[in-house]
Amino acid sequence: METIESFALSATSESPLTPTRTYNGGYTEAKDIRLRLANGGAGQSGLIGAFANAFVKWCVGWYLADTTQSLAYLSSSWVDVAFTYNAAAEMALVRNGKAIARELVFLDHFYLVGPPSNPAQLSPQDLVQDTFAKIVANGALDALVCERPPTRFLSRFDKSATNIKESDLLIGIGQVPWALPPAVWYHVYPRFPIEALKAASVLQEYTLTDRGTWLSSDKKVCDALTVYKDMAECKNNNNLEDDKVLLNPCNALLGANPLDKDLAAKFMRWLLSPLGGQKVVREFKTMNGQMIYAPAT
Repeated sequence: METIESFALSATSESPLTPTRTYNGGYTEAKDIRLRLANGGAGQSGLIGAFANAFVKWCVGWYLADTTQSLAYLSSSWVDVAFTYNAAAEMALVRNGKAIARELVFLDHFYLVGPPSNPAQLSPQDLVQDTFAKIVANGALDALVCERPPTRFLSRFDKSATNIKESDLLIGIGQVPWALPPAVWYHVYPRFPIEALKAASVLQEYTLTDRGTWLSSDKKVCDALTVYKDMAECKNNNNLEDDKVLLNPCNALLGANPLDKDLAAKFMRWLLSPLGGQKVVREFKTMNGQMIYAPAT
């Protein structure tokens, strides 16, 4: 794979995309987009905007897209840098030359959340796969007779990193609830992270989300749900294997044809700098001072 520094060719590409938001770091005279960034959850939480405002005095566009969409946009040269969470898909783009650099930028991790009534009877001692097995078993039982709050699982079903992770966990216990006929307990809800979590809150359903989304959501949304699995709980129970299962690393991929070759390469290097992008990650916190993501270094 070529290094960032060795890449010396740039191409301007026309894109049919409209940015979800633009950032200019306070330089109001910056009008033309010079750098295009794609991401889903970390864009909704505000981290992508924090990167943009801290780095440039030019206009930066953020394009709301899940991991699969972000990689497709990068492959088509519609964005310059994609922040994504699926190593296998990322390496496929590197191998076919659509991405010329891939760097770990920050660490997120997954939460399994659900209704406080806990109809699936999840326990802190359960492994992550055990919790999914209980959701499946109780959901299937509810299809026959339901004398208590039903067990339902909300799936984003959108090829996002979260959807891929939940699918992997379900396949790991021999379940494919999306196959025809779909399981009655499996609620397909293809929305972005914050919207999906809000729906799970209102409908009192279990779902897989991520720490960044959880900490960036309205308090009333989180108050209506309980966290049943996260990395802190795994560490408390000395469950190192589940700790790895819930890890959600984010890599930045540099496309082969950025709008501004020098600027995009400089941005990739800046993301890894302790005083640049890594400082932004460390200082990106909730209103009460809670760190949302972990830096890569």
